[in-house]
Amino acid sequence: MVANEQSQSNRQNCDKDVDVIPEIGHFSLILALLTAVLLGSIPLIGAARGNAVWIGLAKPLVNVQFLLIAFAFICLAYAFATNDFSVAYVAKNSNSKLPLQFRIAAVWGGHEGSLLLWALILSMWTVAVGLFSKHIPDNMRARILGVMGLVSVGFLLFMLIASNPFERMIPAALDGSDLNPLLQDPGMIFHPPMLYMGYVGFSVAFAFSIAALLGGQLDAAWARWSRPWTTLAWVFLTIGIMLGSNWAYYELGWGGWWFWDAVENASFMPWLVGTALIHSLAVTEKRGSFKAWTVLLAICAFSLSLLGTFLVRSGVITSVHAFATDPRRGVFILAFLVVVIGGSLALYAWRAPKIGRGGQFDVVSRESFLLANNVLLAVAAMAVLLGTLYPLFVDALGYGKISVGPPYFDAVFAPLMAPALFLMGVGPIARWKESSLPELATRLRWALAISLILAIALPFALGNFTAWIGFGLFLAFWVFVTSFELIYKRLAKSTGSLMARIQANSRSWWGMVIAHLGIAVFTLGVTIVKGYESEIAVKMAPGEVAHLAGYDFTFDGVKAVQGPNFEASVGQIHVSKNGKLRTVLEPQKRIYTVSGMPMTEAGISPHFIHDLYASLGEPLGDGAWSVRIYHKPMVEWIWFGCLMMGFGGILAIADKRYRLRNRSKNDTPSNTSGAAV
Repeated sequence: MVANEQSQSNRQNCDKDVDVIPEIGHFSLILALLTAVLLGSIPLIGAARGNAVWIGLAKPLVNVQFLLIAFAFICLAYAFATNDFSVAYVAKNSNSKLPLQFRIAAVWGGHEGSLLLWALILSMWTVAVGLFSKHIPDNMRARILGVMGLVSVGFLLFMLIASNPFERMIPAALDGSDLNPLLQDPGMIFHPPMLYMGYVGFSVAFAFSIAALLGGQLDAAWARWSRPWTTLAWVFLTIGIMLGSNWAYYELGWGGWWFWDAVENASFMPWLVGTALIHSLAVTEKRGSFKAWTVLLAICAFSLSLLGTFLVRSGVITSVHAFATDPRRGVFILAFLVVVIGGSLALYAWRAPKIGRGGQFDVVSRESFLLANNVLLAVAAMAVLLGTLYPLFVDALGYGKISVGPPYFDAVFAPLMAPALFLMGVGPIARWKESSLPELATRLRWALAISLILAIALPFALGNFTAWIGFGLFLAFWVFVTSFELIYKRLAKSTGSLMARIQANSRSWWGMVIAHLGIAVFTLGVTIVKGYESEIAVKMAPGEVAHLAGYDFTFDGVKAVQGPNFEASVGQIHVSKNGKLRTVLEPQKRIYTVSGMPMTEAGISPHFIHDLYASLGEPLGDGAWSVRIYHKPMVEWIWFGCLMMGFGGILAIADKRYRLRNRSKNDTPSNTSGAAV
């Protein structure tokens, strides 16, 4: 009764103080849509007609659009912060007992708010392009901003027609239904915005490509303008996927870091194509080749981002991330997808024959190896797409529900990535335009020998050798050794101190090397954890001991803990080895009071060499619990490798040639000696 009175008081105060805030936010979205329509039309028409006044309107329209969308976002966040349960979206995804940080994160915890976050991030990218692209010709910049404005029109129109986050409830709810307990985690604060920064960031590469097709300017200068934006989007997506993987690892309680879930795949497909795109842009910038292929990859990367939105937001799949359940929304997204993909591919088909072939190159050359790697990445993305969509097609045709899980993806994906990893060691060493197989064989013979020796010796030293473990280790060591050999040769060419030799090579080259080393670290971590992890599921009463991987796990029982909006049973497990205490694990079993939903919080002791991991199951009476214990060797290397990839991308963006403001109109491919692949 007291809680109800407090909720009614909160609602009455909200109604009295901020009654019109949602309406103001809604009106701001309407104005943002009108601004986006102007942005998507006037600058493009101005660029086509050579009207400098209309071209000049692009930048102020971009700023106005951003301010309007940001204001609408703030209005929605304010409604969550003040528990305004007269807003249907707030009532569905929040509760008066929800801690403030999760009330703010709940803004993007559902369908409508996540689309508003998408629109906000898109407007941020658009403002950034307007601010930091002053070296780009005015008509080209106007086309880029105009294309991004057209993308904004689609999402803003979708929100206002089918997914209004400011829709009112009459009468207002006394309290909210609460945010999904799975999402009440710090990961919710950082993972979706970071992932969306990557998703939406590929719209910049898409806009650059469409603008270049419209203007007929597909040259090295275009590639250099587009490359840092594309790399930045790739960095955000890499870190976003890493955060999601780590969040699933410690939150879900089953010890896995990737399950090939349809929503995981939705973010992974654009990452694969985006990886191919940044390499293809490098070739276009350096050699003037791959221009048509680069444009196609840019279109595909953004199209897959939109497809991921369709999969997640239409409700056609069931996942913790798929908040939308209304299939009518999917019709709008699908129509938008058809317009964007169909229109861009039609423009590509019209303009592609006019695109020059670029520089010629031999079968054995750096260009050929990069092209082969690009094809492998693209085919891998299509294989993931097939495995993700096939169950939906089967279900739609009335043949029942099927599941395509890890066995398919492991069987198809690994054989495609193995040659890609091998080429990663060869490509940076090969010469541009024309190389020699005997020369490559001579230079790489020691790297091959060292990789083979380590791949065979390490599994035997660890006590378990299988062909798959050995092959995975070989690929990891191959990338390691070839990268260090490349570093040694580069530094040996320069003179002076070590720091001078390091600075003699461009930041983009160092970024490439560090990103490749990150792939090697990631591959090593995946191989070791898959080959040597172990687990046990046991019934444990207080005082009982379980044994795993040479460690003794002593269960000391559970204690009750009251959280802000949950009740938890916190277990305590002392871990020792050879009689010496190493750590204490405290897994939790939570019951969220509003939804009544149980949740598992794993107890983890992270370490550079291994993780010790425990999760509580169900109580079995007399103080006993079912407990699952895991030993995860080198699992942290997976996420450290992703961080290295992200750092390599940031270093590449910081290359000085991307900061130059004045370029000649007839820019030619760069011949910088330290330029990266």
